[in-house]
Amino acid sequence: MAASDAIVIGAGHNGLVAANLLADAGWSVVVLEATAHPGGAVRSGHITAPGYLSDLFSAFYPLAYASPVLGALDLPIEWTHAPAVFAHLLPDGRAATVSRDLATTMASMEQFAPGDGERWKAVYDEWAALSRPLLGALLTPFPPVRHGLRLLRGLGTAGALRFVRRLLLPARELGQEWFDGEGAPLALAGCALHTDLSPEQAGGGVYGWLLAMLGQQVGWPVPRGGAQSITDALVRRLESRGGQIRYKEPAERILIARGRAMGVRTAGGTDHRARRAVIADVPAPALFLDLVGPRWLPPRMIEDLDHFRWDGATVKIDWAVDSKIPWSNPAAAGAGTVHLGADLDGLTRYATHLALGEVPPQPFLLLGQMTTADSTRSPAGTESAWAYTHLPRRSSWPADEIAEHVERMQATVERHAPGFGKAVVARHVMSPADLEDANPSLSGGALSGGTAAAFQQLVFRPIPGLGRPDTPIDRLYLASSAAHPGGGVHGAPGGNAAHAALTRDGGLTGEAYRAAITAAHRAIYR
Repeated sequence: MAASDAIVIGAGHNGLVAANLLADAGWSVVVLEATAHPGGAVRSGHITAPGYLSDLFSAFYPLAYASPVLGALDLPIEWTHAPAVFAHLLPDGRAATVSRDLATTMASMEQFAPGDGERWKAVYDEWAALSRPLLGALLTPFPPVRHGLRLLRGLGTAGALRFVRRLLLPARELGQEWFDGEGAPLALAGCALHTDLSPEQAGGGVYGWLLAMLGQQVGWPVPRGGAQSITDALVRRLESRGGQIRYKEPAERILIARGRAMGVRTAGGTDHRARRAVIADVPAPALFLDLVGPRWLPPRMIEDLDHFRWDGATVKIDWAVDSKIPWSNPAAAGAGTVHLGADLDGLTRYATHLALGEVPPQPFLLLGQMTTADSTRSPAGTESAWAYTHLPRRSSWPADEIAEHVERMQATVERHAPGFGKAVVARHVMSPADLEDANPSLSGGALSGGTAAAFQQLVFRPIPGLGRPDTPIDRLYLASSAAHPGGGVHGAPGGNAAHAALTRDGGLTGEAYRAAITAAHRAIYR
């Protein structure tokens, strides 16, 4: 049995972050990756036409850019920006645009209602004062004691109560409390729908606020040369510290003895011993139900896993366009991301169809103009573009139903950019099944490792527990987006898992830490 200090299951960005942090501590680390490629949902490829580079999954990275976890790794990434962060196109052709230039954003919001420009500035000024401790609190294990105290000091008692209330507001309610016009609330709601939440769902407003304000503060940058640049930097960093990645080595079983994770058995029958920790960058149901198995888990935990909720399915199109996209509204031309297909009521109708298990007849699209953000992605004067939309979660999707929806998606773009279809020289479609085939962690085409709903966040992620990466199995840690704080390319689940493993291994302090975690699990799952 080969032995190393830590075995990391999965070479997604969270697994690679965990592996790097453990290697920094002097641990020997082996990463077992089921596919032939590292990166998980942070990868690029030429899938449309020669000379057109596409990001296969995630594409814009405000959280990665702002993340203290990834920042601490000092990765040599060159970030680049589109002229505007995003534009939300209304069905009547108007646009609410967010730019890194505050005055430009204010002018856009002012078009919808007098005073909304200044109101946007007031919201942003509050964000700027809170953003550092807030991001620290969001991206560290729950409860976030140190960052939480800093945040409370900045807010004061009365401010803290109002802030907690804000965290619970739906996106529609939050936008309408802050603004008079249609544009700014729509910008927030469109950002909230990057998750699987509706404009009416509790807790949705905070996601819209977070993404919109990050866009105002740091933009939604992309790495020059594609998303693969992030993965390649993580891989090079790990290998320079002696870490190894073994491809096409899917994990089959966590090896457990006396309640402790001892290693991993792969599908080929090879056993990899872990002297100190096993860290799993895989979905929570896959870890606990498949790799661990019910024998080692409390019965109540098995029951809780039955109630684990995935986020919805996704269908994605990549296009090679032989010109710039011919938008009717020039405001969309300079935006890295364009939201289109719905106003605020349309977003509610779209989300309601999804909640009812129906295919929305009018899809809401998130569209990326990658060459606008990074000129290396396609030849000069052209565009490498993509769009995705959500579908209900189903066990399978007939090819003809996906094809019909793809045509609805392209027709939505055509309505706002007449002549778009004629400018497309090639396209590539990924159905929910295609997404899962390319990255097994994207179960059923779900992008976020589980719903963003409040009932599955913080101490409830992935199931009622501690909001930490620890599991009922000693020295086994969950490091995927199924763990707190959830989806997004920020590295926090991987960083949290690595720090938990290092703490557990740290002598008396680690034993005391483990005793507390064990007692808590017993209280929760007895």
